[in-house]
Amino acid sequence: MSRGKVIFYEDRNFMGRSYECTSDCSDMFSYMSRCHSCRVESGCWMVYDRTNYMGNQYFMRRGDYADYMNMWDWGNNCIRSCRMIPMHRGSYRMRIYERDNFMGQMNEVMDDCDSFMDRYHWSNGCMSCNVMDGHWLMYEQPHYRGRMWYFRPGEYRSFRDYGGMRFMSMRRIMDSWY
Repeated sequence: MSRGKVIFYEDRNFMGRSYECTSDCSDMFSYMSRCHSCRVESGCWMVYDRTNYMGNQYFMRRGDYADYMNMWDWGNNCIRSCRMIPMHRGSYRMRIYERDNFMGQMNEVMDDCDSFMDRYHWSNGCMSCNVMDGHWLMYEQPHYRGRMWYFRPGEYRSFRDYGGMRFMSMRRIMDSWY
């Protein structure tokens, strides 16, 4: 099994104290008071600007993030928690619904969708889903733009739990990103 590894640094450009992480961390404050840059050595990760995997989130794959706050327009916030995305081999499958509680039109998808409006004619986007296989990113705007949210296998009855977001596009998190 492949393990992920990310190194977080207190200051921009990989300066200051560092913390090496190989699994989920719900509160980085216990290891460092701030985090303003990071280096992903392996794996795929979601990072959050609040503890307990809350707040704004961003997907990271292998690479250097010397000044992510400007890149992601996070203002004065910094990474407070992170979650490693497990490697997935196999099919990707999700049921998406036009309304909360699995109501309205339903479509079963197995691939990326750059616009729910164009493909399904859903002007309000996707409001609930059931992820059966794989790990997915959903975006608040078409063409994979705007805020994103990570979805792993499970039922998501209402996106009101996610700040009332309406998702307009989605993509699979593929093994080739490792």
